[in-house]
Amino acid sequence: MASVHAADTHGLIEVRGARENNLADVSVDLPKRRLTVFTGVSGSGKSSLVFGTIAAESQRLINETYTAFLQSFMPSIGRPDVDALRNLSAAIVVDQERMGANARSTVGTATDAHTMLRIIFSRIGEPHVGTSGAFSFNLAEGMCQRCEGLGKVSDVDINGLVDRDRSLNEGAITVPSFSVGSWYWKSMADSGFYDPDKKLRDFTEQEWADFLYRPATKVRMADMNTTYEGLVVKVRRLLLSKDRESMQPHIRAFVDRAVTFAVCGECGGARLNQAALSAKIAGRNIAECSAMQISDLAVFVREITDESVAPLVATLSETLDSLVEIGLGYLSLDRESATLSGGEAQRVKMVRHLGSSLTDVTYVFDEPTVGLHPHDIARMNSLLLRLRDKGNTVLVVEHKPEAIEIADHVVDLGPGAGSNGGRICFTGDVAGLRASDTLTGRHLDHRVGLRREVRRPTGHVSITGANRHNLRNVDVDIPLGVLTVVTGVAGSGKSSLIHGSLAGRDGVVVVDQSAIRGSRRSNPATYSGLLDPIRTAFAKANGVKPALFSANSEGACPTCKGIGLVYTDLAMMAGVASVCEECEGRRYTAEVLGHTLRGKNISEVLAMSVAEAREFFPSGPARVVLDRLAAVGLGYVTLGQPLTTLSGGERQRLKLAINMAEKASVYVLDEPTTGLHLADVDQLLALLDRLIDTGNTVVVIEHHQAVMAHADWVVDLGPGAGHDGGRVVFTGTPAELVERGDSLTARHLRTYVGV
Repeated sequence: MASVHAADTHGLIEVRGARENNLADVSVDLPKRRLTVFTGVSGSGKSSLVFGTIAAESQRLINETYTAFLQSFMPSIGRPDVDALRNLSAAIVVDQERMGANARSTVGTATDAHTMLRIIFSRIGEPHVGTSGAFSFNLAEGMCQRCEGLGKVSDVDINGLVDRDRSLNEGAITVPSFSVGSWYWKSMADSGFYDPDKKLRDFTEQEWADFLYRPATKVRMADMNTTYEGLVVKVRRLLLSKDRESMQPHIRAFVDRAVTFAVCGECGGARLNQAALSAKIAGRNIAECSAMQISDLAVFVREITDESVAPLVATLSETLDSLVEIGLGYLSLDRESATLSGGEAQRVKMVRHLGSSLTDVTYVFDEPTVGLHPHDIARMNSLLLRLRDKGNTVLVVEHKPEAIEIADHVVDLGPGAGSNGGRICFTGDVAGLRASDTLTGRHLDHRVGLRREVRRPTGHVSITGANRHNLRNVDVDIPLGVLTVVTGVAGSGKSSLIHGSLAGRDGVVVVDQSAIRGSRRSNPATYSGLLDPIRTAFAKANGVKPALFSANSEGACPTCKGIGLVYTDLAMMAGVASVCEECEGRRYTAEVLGHTLRGKNISEVLAMSVAEAREFFPSGPARVVLDRLAAVGLGYVTLGQPLTTLSGGERQRLKLAINMAEKASVYVLDEPTTGLHLADVDQLLALLDRLIDTGNTVVVIEHHQAVMAHADWVVDLGPGAGHDGGRVVFTGTPAELVERGDSLTARHLRTYVGV
């Protein structure tokens, strides 16, 4: 056991008999206060062991120390399927989950940097305007009253609410829940302020004002007293006051269509009232400081020499320096948290913990190198080691060899995925892993060579004058019919260039890692359309109708409504989810489960992995969809697995599989290697080649050097991040980049290919 004496049992986290998901009765010892990296192919059981077992049990035990009242506000965490876990410490999961859609959460508030800045301004800002609360856009004393601290105001597009060529009785109101005959519709049509048979374009000025803007007014309708509101007033109250992410999809689509947001005219987008904006330090107010690029703000803060705030300045400088060190110096403190990528969000969370005084904590990271250029990975590694050196246990799920190299201890799971994984293939140090005959060990030094012959473009798509975010009027041609890799350090402008200028054009399909809209009922079978031919096959074999085999229809278990779980509200205690006793989690009625196809019922088929299902469906329309899912590396995913449990990389590959059926000419992929084992990257490259060989164009935003080396054409942005980037520093073949490029990408690619 690396760096830990075998007899020092308190220096080990002991896992005994872990069976969560596909784990095959796994027992393993992990050294405490060391950095352990977990490796293995996608679906091998890494996350089940680290997140589903160790972190889940730690968090469950911590939650149990709280009162029942506090527990009622916490998510319910069931006990993982494991015989024993010993010597756990408090676990903090630093994952890639987006940081919510709350417009009041920014990089500054999420890292406490804005709080420290507020206190500094309240102490030495001139003129003095009050306590730190006077500089908070989330408190009444500091926020701009016009926009309530959001920095922007919403405006309703009337044409998005009504069809002026119709009367109310003809359905003039196009807002959801205002259809003819609905309660909201009646409250307007029967108000008496206008004729419901009159077309809106014929309304008088007064009728139009009453229809849209009349404030809450007591009226008598249908022999009862009620309150009337104009349509715009009612829409603002009912729909626009809600958080966008909590809206149902059709409501969200309406809001996106009918509502525009403009910078607040009173505060100019600064979010704060005029008093807060009047206080300055060295000629800058707090909003100007928050809008500065963090790397510039770090320089500004270090120049504050007032002794009364010296300790605060030192702490704030440390936080800002950490953000720069971790590759986020191109952000600003006023950047909304919801706009960060998964990798950026994970790194922002990491900075919070670097400043913590806690020690002997277990930090759990999920692929912290996501979104990082090879140049930035070295800096991320140093921060992981710093967390370890403070006396913490650091557990990292990772695929990149540069991150595996720094491990004190490695746990390799496999040998395959799904039912072929879930076992420990190797434990020990990196040298031992390299010498082992495991898939990871064999691929640790594997390198993809430069293409001997690059494909010739069939044409070009031109991007001209791109200036989104930090782009500086970029002109660049994207070749058609080849594999183009767009690269550069994090924050150099890659996504701004491609998503801002290429996405949305005819024939362009963007396949990203964003969440798939859907409930816990959605799964790969429903999302990909695979369930339709499966239901048809079951119906034909049993002489019944296909709808019977839908867990969302009449075939669903009546107790759990086809979910397989029953959710129980325990009042003051946290609600719990338990397997439905009626169907035992199989989601269907006993009658439906009695119908079989070649000896398997519908629940058993949905429990199959894609690889198993390919053997079960050797031909036909189901096999076509299954082949696509297998081609993108999802052979280990089960057909009925809830979409909410898929990682970002898995979601992207699922979308790619579905889009492969479409007639597309240009595919745009955003870091498709996310979550892929070194051995799987070769399979991905072969898939991209097949897409191009069938007449498509593939544009990949990527940092993985294997993908760069395999490309026909490279567009490298930089030279740095933020205002130090935004320019195209190289276009050409990978061989030309290695031969004559002088960018950070060129240097790292030269090392990778051994030149």
